[in-house]
Amino acid sequence: MKEQSFDLLVIGGGPGGYTAAIRASQLGLKVGLVEREQLGGVCLNWGCIPTKSLLHAADVMREIESASSLGIDVGKPKIDLEKIVGRSRDVAGQLSGGISHLMKKNKIEVIRGEATLKDKNTVFVGEDQISAASIVLATGASPKNLPHVVVDGDRVWDARSAMTPAFLPGKLLIIGAGAIGVEFASFYKSMGSEVTLIEMMDQILPAEDSEVAEKAKESFSSQGIRVLTGTGIESLEIKKNGLLASIAGAEEKFDAAILSVGVEGNTKGMGLEGLGVELEGGFVLVDEHQQTSVEGVYAIGDVSGVPCLAHKASHEGIICAEAIAGELPLPINKNRIPGCTYSYPQIASVGLTEREASGRGSIKVGRFPLLANGKAVAVNDTEGMIKTIFDEKTGELLGAHMIGPGVTEMIQGFVVAMSLETTEADLMATVFPHPTLSEAMHESVLSAFGRTINF
Repeated sequence: MKEQSFDLLVIGGGPGGYTAAIRASQLGLKVGLVEREQLGGVCLNWGCIPTKSLLHAADVMREIESASSLGIDVGKPKIDLEKIVGRSRDVAGQLSGGISHLMKKNKIEVIRGEATLKDKNTVFVGEDQISAASIVLATGASPKNLPHVVVDGDRVWDARSAMTPAFLPGKLLIIGAGAIGVEFASFYKSMGSEVTLIEMMDQILPAEDSEVAEKAKESFSSQGIRVLTGTGIESLEIKKNGLLASIAGAEEKFDAAILSVGVEGNTKGMGLEGLGVELEGGFVLVDEHQQTSVEGVYAIGDVSGVPCLAHKASHEGIICAEAIAGELPLPINKNRIPGCTYSYPQIASVGLTEREASGRGSIKVGRFPLLANGKAVAVNDTEGMIKTIFDEKTGELLGAHMIGPGVTEMIQGFVVAMSLETTEADLMATVFPHPTLSEAMHESVLSAFGRTINF
């Protein structure tokens, strides 16, 4: 049995875990990191990064198909699914290797295996015993299942299987229309599948502003994606040549299905219950500096609750590392964490929805359609809008909701504005470059106060 000792031991090498490890090392702590699979976690290996590679291929396909409207005739494109998937795996592998380099650069010892907590300062990885003054849980989350839907990897897929398909389904059913389900709908539709997207809630993208979610639904429907809301899957049977699904009392055949109904924290089998770590709804409860109910044990990222986003995990990793090192970091403000969905069209948001904001007092709402934006017209992509929500009395920016081309790259402008506590007057006085899609952000602010120029 090998024994080791660290100032800080991080369990999990995803975006939150490796960021916490690096920041702690920068602050002079001796750091170890336990990882059972690839460095980079689900995000880098099986989530954020490889899906963006797939979705980029879908974007290129759409550009090619619409090229004739720009005076460019390229003929009918041919899809090589194996190459598309292969490139996404190469991208993930390259970046995972980059994390290994960062660990060496920052003198962080990587320990391979499963971690179990004996007490708040002792962890076992296999037969090896590790002691640490502080422990950070960064174990992520796993997809939820439905009791009547069995994921087999052949025809009923989870997100990981959907990223490495052995075939392109002619008819595809996607169960759950959150960000992951919607992104897969966009990818497979662009590849040529006939897609049905179902959601139990009364709107797709349940976390988004209802107006933006409705525009997304209209856009998906116009592309040929069949969207059903307020609808669940009653049964899903695996047959010899496909699947038989019962949806809203009717039976329908599909070639494959993707189950995407949310996630739950990876807390089981680690000894947390015996340690007294408090859980709620399958996630670890933490304070403003990410410390759990047990002193010296911290939790970050997906395992510590929603929103389950890589950038939230990374920021929490920095907060807890600095707190452990004796600094006084500012706690994360969850109202200022942007959310991005990389479907077509893209969706991005930060802050309160209109419904949430209106429940807190009088508000001003601005809207600007991209069909009135010169750059959007020039690049032949005018579907979408920018929506901004302000407190009527103070001019505080309460929320921003965007749908259309490039909005996942633009949302940070509103995030910075909210972080700096910018008012409507500051935003209206800001000079935006022309011609850009970002001008629509400015116009949306002007719209909220009756000053729109270009619409």
